[in-house]
Amino acid sequence: MSDIIRRDPRAEWIARNRLHPLHAAMQSQNQTSWMGPNGIIRKNPHAIAAGFIGPAGLKRIDRSGAQQGTAGKRSSASVEVQLPLHVVEQPAFHVCVVPDMVGGRLSSHDKDLLGLARKLSGESGAVVAVVFGEDKESAFDTAGVDRLLRIEGDAFDGYAPEARVLALSAVESQLAPRHWLLPDSRTGGGELGRRLAAKLGERPATRVWQVTGEQAIGRAGSGQQDIQRALPRLILAAAECAEPVSETRHEARPLELAEKVAHSLPRIEDLGPVAVDPAQIPMAEAEFILSGGNGVKDWELFHQAAVALGATEGASRVAVDDGFMPRNRQVGATGTWVTARVYLAVGISGAIQHLQGIGACDKVVAVNMDPGCDMIKRADLSVIGDSAEILCALMERVAAWREEGKRDAA
Repeated sequence: MSDIIRRDPRAEWIARNRLHPLHAAMQSQNQTSWMGPNGIIRKNPHAIAAGFIGPAGLKRIDRSGAQQGTAGKRSSASVEVQLPLHVVEQPAFHVCVVPDMVGGRLSSHDKDLLGLARKLSGESGAVVAVVFGEDKESAFDTAGVDRLLRIEGDAFDGYAPEARVLALSAVESQLAPRHWLLPDSRTGGGELGRRLAAKLGERPATRVWQVTGEQAIGRAGSGQQDIQRALPRLILAAAECAEPVSETRHEARPLELAEKVAHSLPRIEDLGPVAVDPAQIPMAEAEFILSGGNGVKDWELFHQAAVALGATEGASRVAVDDGFMPRNRQVGATGTWVTARVYLAVGISGAIQHLQGIGACDKVVAVNMDPGCDMIKRADLSVIGDSAEILCALMERVAAWREEGKRDAA
């Protein structure tokens, strides 16, 4: 049994946020008093004894007795936060979202889009997520999805915009949604949204980054200008268009189409993915980045690990200034802002400029010798140890996994 204490950053954030609806439930984890090194009893002035903080920030007395007997106890394991369930039995209208689902999972752009849909649906509407093919996502409920419509079939695999537009036309006929939301991205949403607009005869709002009331504000002129217009029915939204859902849980109830999707002879044939050298991928577009810092002592091993993992190489400013990596591989506010799905930081302490540059990454994994550095605090998963040994072990695991895959295929 490991004696390493695992942190729950979300639970810690809720415990600090007095206006969060789950703030009171997290107070039982706080230690109210303890014995100091000199035998003096220390008290936590921020702990709420025999009470809780209400939604308006006012202290309320706990008359249920649920918090009695919890003072002075520390829980070594993190407590799973159970968000309140939001149920819409009979929605007054629907807001349909078509996420990109790169890699079969919701990206940060998709979650921002669902946050905007949640804002437009209010309390009486239902957010419908339309997903094509198989997916690996297991957190549709916490992302704000009330209804989940999966459209499966070989015709929708790969690059199939014509077939997908026909399927979305069937959704339009069945649900008649108040709004259509798609990500204005280069990974499929931008093209699919414009094709859907032509099919429905709608004039979409593109590159929308803010919705206020009945107005939509979108970028124009290479991002130098804003265009404000009445809120349309079809919205192609940019990243960070809204805050993702974080305080409620939703049903994600399965939904099916009442009739079969019509098919037509495709004019576009998908020949499958083309292998791309990760070293040639710009860091701003990379999905998996292996980044090295001052803690990397064997750079030859670092390059070998990047090839073995199929990762795009990055570096901290210190590594670039020391000449170990070129300037175009510098990550951070003074280098390149990255949006990778996985960012593996090896030997990077975590300067504020570097943390700003990786703020939009989905998952951050840190390898470092210092358990108290800022990168460890920022990471979703941390490994404390020598970077060379960890990279060698990781390469061995990857090689064994690939060999096993070859044997299973044979």
